[in-house]
Amino acid sequence: MPDENSYKNLINDIIAKQTIVLGPDIVILKARNVPGLTVGDDGKVLSLHGDPQQVLQKLVDEYIALSGQIVKNILNPVLEKYPDIKISI
Repeated sequence: MPDENSYKNLINDIIAKQTIVLGPDIVILKARNVPGLTVGDDGKVLSLHGDPQQVLQKLVDEYIALSGQIVKNILNPVLEKYPDIKISI
């Protein structure tokens, strides 16, 4: 079972990849809309509260709502680095 640090690392990776495509302003704004997720101005996870799986899913859903298939194509290689964490995209 993945620990909280695995989720934080995955979320940091997702935010970093999305920043390349969408720019830091919108990416951080969307991340800050996710309940249970606190993100610094640098886009790094400061804290996770609640179920990290739900926080991760909500973050992914936020980005998919923005740019759909592009996000899915970008996230697949990132998610492959975390095989213990299951996410629906």
